[in-house]
Amino acid sequence: MKNSKRALVTGSTSGIGLATARVLASHGIDIVLNGLEPQQEGDELARELAGQYAVNAYYCPADLSRPEKIRQMMTDIGQAGGINILVNNAGIQFTSPILDFPAEKWDQIMAINLSAAFHTTQQALPMMLDDGWGRIINIASVHGLVASVHKSAYCAAKHGLIGLTKVVALEQAANNITANAICPGWTDTPLLNDQFKAYSKQHGVTFDEAKLGLIQSKAPYPRLVAPSEIGELVYFLCTDAARAITGTSMPIDGAWTAH
Repeated sequence: MKNSKRALVTGSTSGIGLATARVLASHGIDIVLNGLEPQQEGDELARELAGQYAVNAYYCPADLSRPEKIRQMMTDIGQAGGINILVNNAGIQFTSPILDFPAEKWDQIMAINLSAAFHTTQQALPMMLDDGWGRIINIASVHGLVASVHKSAYCAAKHGLIGLTKVVALEQAANNITANAICPGWTDTPLLNDQFKAYSKQHGVTFDEAKLGLIQSKAPYPRLVAPSEIGELVYFLCTDAARAITGTSMPIDGAWTAH
């Protein structure tokens, strides 16, 4: 692994994760994909990436809600050569007033959106220390900086992820390892479709009108952020130009948090 860059991107078979994997691969970084898809489907996606960008790529499935599955995944990655870039992207969403919020949904969101990042980071750090270089990028959310109603678990997990990022940055600052959080606002991924549908039904508007209405209820920027734009920011944080950027929370939110 010495003198080469190799990234694990969790939740990378679609959305922000896949876009990030594509951006990193386009810059010559080897990729470990992760998701819940069957091995054959993930392998096909990895072959596509490898062929398109002339990098090494493979797929490592794991249920990130289960620490023992994360440990096995990271062990397998270590035996295959290790990583020095970790992008904790996997996440799920569920919305409900806190009075009605199912406890099992809270536990699931905490496990995948927060605890998984702790486990992957803890097990990736020895690989990075051995390599003398590392980058940890946590895909948090604007909801790691501000709150919205009906998103108690999501907001709590993303606020926690930013806290975790800061601690890792402080502990590893002298070791050529940085840790940063990216905080997207409205992003063009399937994660938002249920919210757009609910807004459409509530306000009697089309799906596209619901998109714009919901976006501008929070941010002045009149469109969704493209997943590839987040991927480009991830890549920048892996460059030498960003070597002193660590412990930060970087919004890419169309001025949502500028209010």
